[in-house]
Amino acid sequence: MSERRPRAAWRRQPEPPAATPPVRPAAKALAAPADRPSVVQASLYRDGRRVASPDSLAETFRQLRQYPDGMAWIGLHRPTESELHSLAGEFDLHELAVEDALEAHQRPKLERYGDTLFVVLRAARYLDAQEEVDFGELHVFVGRDFVITVRHGAAPDLSAVRHRMEENPDLLALGPEAVLYAILDAVVDGYAPVVEGVQNDIDEIETEVFGGDPSVSRRIYELSREMVEFQRATRPLVAMLHGLMAGFAKYGTDEELQRYLRDVADHVTHTSERVDGFRQALTEILTVNATLVTQQQNAEMRALAEAGFEQNEEIKKISSWAAILFAPTLVGTIYGMNFDHMPELHWVYGYPFAILLMAVVCSSLYVIFKRRDWL
Repeated sequence: MSERRPRAAWRRQPEPPAATPPVRPAAKALAAPADRPSVVQASLYRDGRRVASPDSLAETFRQLRQYPDGMAWIGLHRPTESELHSLAGEFDLHELAVEDALEAHQRPKLERYGDTLFVVLRAARYLDAQEEVDFGELHVFVGRDFVITVRHGAAPDLSAVRHRMEENPDLLALGPEAVLYAILDAVVDGYAPVVEGVQNDIDEIETEVFGGDPSVSRRIYELSREMVEFQRATRPLVAMLHGLMAGFAKYGTDEELQRYLRDVADHVTHTSERVDGFRQALTEILTVNATLVTQQQNAEMRALAEAGFEQNEEIKKISSWAAILFAPTLVGTIYGMNFDHMPELHWVYGYPFAILLMAVVCSSLYVIFKRRDWL
């Protein structure tokens, strides 16, 4: 892919007067009705104003032959293979570009095939309800007298681009490259709500991180993945637009379009820098969250250890008093059996001896446990 794409070859050139309009090559047999979901709109323009709205691709091809100085703007949404092959046969589109437009899942790029430019763009929109970014893919074929857009996904809204261009006939009269720049502008402007939505998500994530929300790690990871996709959509655009700007003087780009493209380049550069900042911020937030989670786990483990220690101390105290109380219970139990042949039962000093024995045993156990800090 080259950074600079000559555009002089596909800038509108005045046609020499002729008795009869030139005959374009016949298209492959296909009449794609306008009510098919893939054909969004087909229109013919002359001097910046719409002159026809054909109801099929075949009718579009036929009427375009009647306007040698006109321009066709055809919008498709997920077209079929036969539809694209029909367009390729009519406008001499390169087979590699057609294959890319059919398969989609391409990275943003700008390629030149003869007199036709093939542009791939990644549009984005922010879904507030789901708090996620939805990415679409747009393929644009730009020739001397035609613009073909192939959209995969809901974004961008090219009907708004068409309406805005039709309200500015002077700009639309500049030809297909004016339409290309309007599409670029719409895609880049669509990034602004996404940037604001992501910024709001990051602010909420920061609050959740310091609030101790355990589910915030998953949200950080998912938003980081979306930022990777966002970078893939915006970074290549910077080089593409600067490459076009470098060829202004060489290819004689209209002054109005030069200002238009410079403005788009400024916006996409700003957006790309914001996205890079988002990725860095999310990485730092993830690191902080991991640190906070570790600290919280350490605090919980410390609390569990302290609770276990306190329980152990209580168990030692209970066990010590149980042992002390067990000694007199044992002596009393033995002398309470009342057998006839127990010499201490009829001994004068038997009772004092039993009491003294209980006191000595209990005192000894108390002293032992106290020295071991069990009491």
